[in-house]
Amino acid sequence: MRFPEYSRHDALALADLVRRREVTPLELVEACIERIERVDGRISAIVARLYERAREDAQKPLGDGAFAGVPFLLKDLVQPVAGAPFMRGSRFFAHDVAREDSELVRRYRAAGLVFVGKTKTPEFGLTPFTEPVLQGPARNPWNLDHITGGSSGGSAAAIAAGIVPMAHGGDGGGSIRIPASCCGLFGLKPTRARTPAAPEAGEGWGGLALDHVISRSVRDSAAMLDATHGYSQGDPYDAPAPAGPFLAEVARAPGKLRIALCKAPLLPSEPHADVLAAADDAAKLCASLGHQVDEAVPPIDPNQAATDLVTVVAVAMAADVAAAEAEKGRRGGRDDFEVLSRVTALLGTTISGLALEQARRRNQQLGRTMARFFERYDVLLTPTLGLPPPRVGALQAHGLEAKLQQLVADRGLSPLMRLPGLVEKIAAKTYGFIPWTSLANVVGLPSMSVPLTWNAAGLPVGSMFTGRFGDEATLLRLAAQLEAARPWADRRPSVHADA
Repeated sequence: MRFPEYSRHDALALADLVRRREVTPLELVEACIERIERVDGRISAIVARLYERAREDAQKPLGDGAFAGVPFLLKDLVQPVAGAPFMRGSRFFAHDVAREDSELVRRYRAAGLVFVGKTKTPEFGLTPFTEPVLQGPARNPWNLDHITGGSSGGSAAAIAAGIVPMAHGGDGGGSIRIPASCCGLFGLKPTRARTPAAPEAGEGWGGLALDHVISRSVRDSAAMLDATHGYSQGDPYDAPAPAGPFLAEVARAPGKLRIALCKAPLLPSEPHADVLAAADDAAKLCASLGHQVDEAVPPIDPNQAATDLVTVVAVAMAADVAAAEAEKGRRGGRDDFEVLSRVTALLGTTISGLALEQARRRNQQLGRTMARFFERYDVLLTPTLGLPPPRVGALQAHGLEAKLQQLVADRGLSPLMRLPGLVEKIAAKTYGFIPWTSLANVVGLPSMSVPLTWNAAGLPVGSMFTGRFGDEATLLRLAAQLEAARPWADRRPSVHADA
């Protein structure tokens, strides 16, 4: 195997080897390609191979960016790469090729990254599992029968399997933190508007979504945020300026933090015992490190929060489908969009402007509620997910529920959206799995999933830490402390490129 030490290094360490001329960018690219070919047939994480372009780019001047010469994978959603496939997990875009780089991709290039491939995502990033009809499910390297999470599931699977130390992800309701938890990785969702959505949009999903990375090490995530954060011309708003480099925060002690432990679900759910035990375990670890940990529940109405979230996401999905059809110049049909995408978009068309604005106002008020909560606490600790990684297919609709969704989607029967239980069942299955992650998206807070626990079945179970608006610094300091106290980077799943 080429460069057998490859998987022992994080991205910053690989870049340092390149700077010291102990390895070349081309050698790293070849090592990455070899690892893709070794394991991707089992985990199905990669949807586009950019090998020849990567080899060419690796032999060009890459500048002095923090990650010069490091192989990188991009999630095939939202962030286009000029000349590369841009399928977005959808049969509607199965043969599309992007015409230009997004602003974030340009910043990745400036950091010196070499793009080797694109990773799998659910259609339009809609679901917290990665099982698109177009390409089939991604599979978890810790157990191939289980999901990788979503929507950045392909990226997480590739990192866990040793293909790359870090990969791109996006988070609109937990889509960085969900797969990080499922695959035993570190995943930080930054503060709203910390990274750009240009040039296609000013914000994603009405401000819920933005992009960053999933990584093995905390410092890689911090250094990547240094390389990519900041205002882009025309953005509707900007995140508060950081006090200094994010990477510098990793080396600083967090001090004694006031941590609120919340195991009550913030969206309707019945959490699994394993995720509650993992949160308790994380709380004990924090207490042992000198932090004050108290149980507290933010004053949130789970049912209202779920309704408002469905409202915003459904309207955004309707707009996404309309934009896709306008881009193609034709309507999408049964063989173009998946059933859940069509049902969600149809629901979006039934929601009035008044209902949307009322949901947005409640969400903004929720932001003020959480700001008051963080006057008493520095960090909110919860489980990341409501369940350990479920089996592939377990979160999909089945039986009568699936048939009803198909009927509504095929016939465009928007009145049936008001049938008792239809929307509620879709929401319950989704939010029962992710009862905590969406809060940070709704109010724009930075939030991270940290891999501190594995259950008796050998599956990762993340713990989530959410901070004040604009305060990634505190989270990164705490994450580095937890990483040092209970290292996870050397844990290897059953499917790994080095195996």
